[in-house]
Amino acid sequence: MHGEPLYPDGFTHYKSVNPDAPKGGRLTQGAVGTFDSLNPFIVRGTAPPFVRWNIVESLMARSPDEAFTCYGLLARSVETDDARSYVAFELDPRARFSDGAPVTADDVLFSFELLRAKGRPNHRSYYGKVAKAEVTGPRVIRFTFGVVDRELPLILALMPVLARHAVDPERFEQTSFTPPLGSGPYKAVEVKPGETVILARVPDYWGRELPVNRGNFNFDSLRYDFYRDVNAQFEAFKRGLYDIRFETDPGRWKTGYDIPAVRDGRIVREEIETGMPKPYSALIFNMRRDIFTDVRVRQAMVELFDFEWANENLYFGLYRRNGSFYDGSELSSLGRPADARERELLARFPDAVLPEVMEGTWHAPRSDGSGRDRERLRRALELFAAAGWDLKGGTLTSRATGRPFAPELVVGTKDQERLALAYQNMLRRAGVKLNIRLVDNVQFEARKQTYDYDMVPYIWDQSLSPGNEQSFYFGSAAADTPGTRNFMGLKSPAADAMIEALLAARERADFVSAVRALDRVLISARFSVPLFYTPGQWVARWRKVERPARVALSGTLAESWWQGAG
Repeated sequence: MHGEPLYPDGFTHYKSVNPDAPKGGRLTQGAVGTFDSLNPFIVRGTAPPFVRWNIVESLMARSPDEAFTCYGLLARSVETDDARSYVAFELDPRARFSDGAPVTADDVLFSFELLRAKGRPNHRSYYGKVAKAEVTGPRVIRFTFGVVDRELPLILALMPVLARHAVDPERFEQTSFTPPLGSGPYKAVEVKPGETVILARVPDYWGRELPVNRGNFNFDSLRYDFYRDVNAQFEAFKRGLYDIRFETDPGRWKTGYDIPAVRDGRIVREEIETGMPKPYSALIFNMRRDIFTDVRVRQAMVELFDFEWANENLYFGLYRRNGSFYDGSELSSLGRPADARERELLARFPDAVLPEVMEGTWHAPRSDGSGRDRERLRRALELFAAAGWDLKGGTLTSRATGRPFAPELVVGTKDQERLALAYQNMLRRAGVKLNIRLVDNVQFEARKQTYDYDMVPYIWDQSLSPGNEQSFYFGSAAADTPGTRNFMGLKSPAADAMIEALLAARERADFVSAVRALDRVLISARFSVPLFYTPGQWVARWRKVERPARVALSGTLAESWWQGAG
């Protein structure tokens, strides 16, 4: 996306893999929740993500060791101009679907047209920027763009390629337990709806010797088991029913692994640093609802969340506080005054950024850690009062209508419920009656996709090269489109302009300034209660599986692991 690729022409493998990893064995992984579809490319249903990466390939593969660089996968060459007004891909003549049929340019064109018409909102948005798609040679497809967007060649490079002869366009938008036919290293061989999926290696997988694949996809089979909740999933791990656990609960990480298998070394625990922006975890306010249209109300709700108390009493002090949407990276605006380029970008939107955010002095509210910080309570009540809400008889009440302030927070797991209950107690001091609704995984996802909530927890994962997906997360057009990740309903011309600027940037310095400017706009919009993140990856693994010593920017990746001797 910016600068030169890390790897030269003729490279043999990524640095974060073991190119000599042995092949064989089975990797079993556990997931919380369920699934009611194996089609991850549509809005309807809940599909497991591993279908996309193990079964369905793209024209190119994203490097795990760089901010945003792609290398050849289905495509063996790529052509574009300096303006990136078009991109053309030539397919590798060896590329085959798992049924032996060759991958053709017609398959790519079919996939593009199908996903643009019936795919997820991000597909429709990205591919809608293409003015013309055409097959120009026996194995060549060319996309000509109708807008200026320097990321589009990479977006098209990562488009999933489906087999035209195996897809019924009329039924594509319907959920199905029939996995898509792909060209990837695995195919689904057993499906127990909602419970288990088993993938098996494609014996004659066409791409096994490609540089982007060498050292990856080492197991003969992959098994994914789904558990009803986190506790059941963890108990299964302790019993050896699956092999790798990426822990997210600090209490469990601190105290839950005092078991014989850890003490005698059969389970290895590791804390792995990553080079990526830390995930932004938050409780999101739905600004489509009247109760949260006033920024003073939202700010008051932020003031009442006592991170210091929650971190110490619920999470053993192991979390760090979210603040920036790109925490822990050069893209974060925290602690940095806006530079000249940022100020130039933001000049047209003088009210979009708080002065303290512009100056780099802002931070999330800090408490005394007592759980009863009077200063935070006083500040919150002042904000509520300014917005027309008064504390009367222990209940926060609307001055205009007399109704109580009683938002509903929808959660989907017991861990989310535990945090919600703690927040409920924090809010009670200000007369806020927070209603908590725990729903099952399917209902939780359905309500998120249709924005049917007052508040909802969510985590945005960011990369070192944010691009078009930022419109999907924060763009005004996404606010009214079901299935996007603009869960708060943000409609900000300033955010839209900053996204346009980061997409147009040619040099890394301009790009970083544009992302930091966007970060300042998002922070200032105050559409969420910023929560917390882990410093790195907490990984527990049974010794029978091993990983490369060198990790990728995003941490250790399961596709690079292999069957060990233990």
